[in-house]
Amino acid sequence: AAAAAGRGLRGPPGMAGRRWRSGAGSPERAAAERAPRIYTRTGDSGFSSTFTGERRPKGDRIFEALGATDELSSAIGLASEFSSEKGHTFVDQLHKVQCMLQDVGSNLATPLSSAREAHLKRTSFSEKPVLELEQWIDSYSEQLPPLRAFILPSGGRSSAALHFSRAVCRRAERCVVPLVQAGEADPNVAKYLNRLSDYLFVLARYAAMKEGKEEKIYIKPEP
Repeated sequence: AAAAAGRGLRGPPGMAGRRWRSGAGSPERAAAERAPRIYTRTGDSGFSSTFTGERRPKGDRIFEALGATDELSSAIGLASEFSSEKGHTFVDQLHKVQCMLQDVGSNLATPLSSAREAHLKRTSFSEKPVLELEQWIDSYSEQLPPLRAFILPSGGRSSAALHFSRAVCRRAERCVVPLVQAGEADPNVAKYLNRLSDYLFVLARYAAMKEGKEEKIYIKPEP
């Protein structure tokens, strides 16, 4: 994430200090040559960089946590599209969550063991987003019928996609907790993911209720 964030700050190789002359080539070619490349080749050997400048193997648990967080944002994006088609007003909240996950990624890409004060100032993660999630959870929970059985992922496309997002969120949390325990990440990041999974569960039930869809429940098979 840290390496990707820096890609947009660099120009194409060999372009530093070069001036474009009027009429030199087509506008399309000029634009293509000015555009930064999405690939950097710096990770071809199996290593990537943290925001603090460390080079670590791509199998490092920091990058595993970053990958899970990225997958979570993608899953929420899909759920948001389904929910938008149904006119759900909570779509704006999901967009805000995706923005917060970018901040989660910034924190994870800044291991506390090597972070300087300047790094910490830019990537700190407060408890405020955690408290906001709790407010949202309470608001939706008050509108839902009592939970009397184990709910299976169901209730229409919006609800099912939100349940899937919840499952991905649980995995992201499992990736982050060891980093927190090792003193590499802020504890508020793990708290945020923990509350986020609860929020996504409640929201999935709320979406099913608003759409008039039936929630499927667990029924123990006959022996």
